[in-house]
Amino acid sequence: MSAAATPAASAQIPLGSSVPPHTPHAISVSLPYWDDNIGYEEGEKRVVDRMETGYPRFFIHRSVQKLAALCLAKFGNPDEELCMLFPSPKVAAEARDFLASRTPPVSSRAAEFVVCPGANALPSAKEAVTAIDCLELQIMLFAKGDWPAAKQFWQHTGDGISSRMAERALAFLGEAPAGAQNPSTPPTPPTPSGPARGGYSRNRHYARMTKGVNTPAPASQGVSGPDAEVADLGTYVEERYGRNLPLFNAPLAKQALKRRIAGGLLPSDEEFGQADAEVARGVTPDDVYLFPGGMSAIWHAHRVAMLARQASGKPEGKSVCFGFPYTDTLKILQKWGAGCHFLGLGDTSAVKDLEVLLAENDKAGEAPILALFCEFPSNPLIRSPDLARLRALADQYGFVIVIDETIGNFLNVDVLPYADMAASSLTKIFSGDSNVMGGSLILNPKSSQYAVLKAALDKDYEDNYYPEDAVYMERNSRDYRGRIRRVNDNAFAITEYLHSVSLMAGPGEDKVIKRVYYPRYETPELYAACARTPSHGAGGFGGLFSLTFTSTAAARAFYDTLPCAKGPSLGTSFTLASPYAILAHYTELDWAAQFGVERDLVRISIGQEDLPKLRGWFEASIKAAQAAQAAETAPA
Repeated sequence: MSAAATPAASAQIPLGSSVPPHTPHAISVSLPYWDDNIGYEEGEKRVVDRMETGYPRFFIHRSVQKLAALCLAKFGNPDEELCMLFPSPKVAAEARDFLASRTPPVSSRAAEFVVCPGANALPSAKEAVTAIDCLELQIMLFAKGDWPAAKQFWQHTGDGISSRMAERALAFLGEAPAGAQNPSTPPTPPTPSGPARGGYSRNRHYARMTKGVNTPAPASQGVSGPDAEVADLGTYVEERYGRNLPLFNAPLAKQALKRRIAGGLLPSDEEFGQADAEVARGVTPDDVYLFPGGMSAIWHAHRVAMLARQASGKPEGKSVCFGFPYTDTLKILQKWGAGCHFLGLGDTSAVKDLEVLLAENDKAGEAPILALFCEFPSNPLIRSPDLARLRALADQYGFVIVIDETIGNFLNVDVLPYADMAASSLTKIFSGDSNVMGGSLILNPKSSQYAVLKAALDKDYEDNYYPEDAVYMERNSRDYRGRIRRVNDNAFAITEYLHSVSLMAGPGEDKVIKRVYYPRYETPELYAACARTPSHGAGGFGGLFSLTFTSTAAARAFYDTLPCAKGPSLGTSFTLASPYAILAHYTELDWAAQFGVERDLVRISIGQEDLPKLRGWFEASIKAAQAAQAAETAPA
């Protein structure tokens, strides 16, 4: 069925539009039909030319692209056709080291640009001066052909500059936010025409400094009048009408986030009582570290594990990825450090395989395993690992356990007794609004390795969480408890319905759903071992589930007619669906299928819509899937 013929076509967010619509810093993008997702992966012009935005680690925000182009025009040499922007010298050095470690090595050069408000700064920049006097940009310059390698660092680590930082820098320079640009290709630089305004540079490789530069930028890059007013509208609405803390209170926002994560109750949480303080299990705000995103938290957890092992004087062994994870976690473990053992099934047999691996490794006198990374539950199969058995092995062999509890979230599950470090993507249900990135890493104070991990983290950590992002995250997360309860209730009810019409409930000629992946139906006893009681809402199973279908025709029809938002990410306050394997593993579908992630799997993150409305959506899409399957199997 074509998109044009789809009954729900009029209800879909247009292809390539931000999700949510009209949101300058949205972290998802609308891919409303099955063929749109395939077209995106294959680089079809019909799709990529429509993309206004995308998930920030995959689609470099258009304002970041515009700022990068200005920086390239100012700093680039003739053989340096592209650049990437980072928030600190340390991150830029890591990026350059990563490129240098490629085979063959990739050459790059770093430059620094400190951007301060100039005479032509937009009003929003001038108002923010008391909070952010200047912005330091680290510019990594490289040849155009090396874009894929540089993009890997941006994607895997999540440590590039944020879109809000880019817009603030543009405002300092008198530039409006940028328009859309094709995400499948690197940003196109403008023709060099002199230095950008309002800053000074320190090019460490050429020992050159330029202070107080005010050379006019190209006329086409200037902004005034209505465009400048539009650029400042978002700031005006958010700050003038009281939803956000003022930007100069960003340190307070960060402290509030740490307290909220650690379990310290704030006035907005009073209704839940002091008993909920047990969530913290002795964690204080000093044990919570904020990062620009969830993947950044995981990347730094791996780095901290390596630094702690080095400090102990022991050799650094490989890490273990236990269970089928979100794609970038595995890539991090494979591309940094000594390498990775991948136990992708993550089940009872995988625990036995791990026991054998550890014993043989020990017997052979090889470097001990560094760390084990797992998700609780996993994405997208929503399966929970046996944390008790993994913890026992970690204690026996001395490796670190890092648990990503984003899918479960720390109100539904308590994984800290089994973890040395717990990572979370605050971008997801903690925020809910799909308009800001963030991540956290929690150290378990009761871990036997707490002291060495704490020392390594405190020595290595730098706060690169952009202040404006922290302010938005603090605002969004004030009501996260209530949102999680409503999402839990909705997901429980919808999955109960879907399970009842699936082959899991019994055979049926008209059934189109093979399996519902949800903690209630996947490894329920292992999930229960970490579930909080009493639960927040029905079951306390979270809002994410996945479906597999009896045919591709059924999967496509179900997805195409489901009238919710469609695109990457999860944990949004609104229902969001994605053909997960197509979008995350398009070039390795057969490989992913070995671990149960079928090509036609559809992942759904339930939101807070009224339950009757949600039920109606899914019932209608099931009927469409049944009709598509019947048409496919009907005699010619």
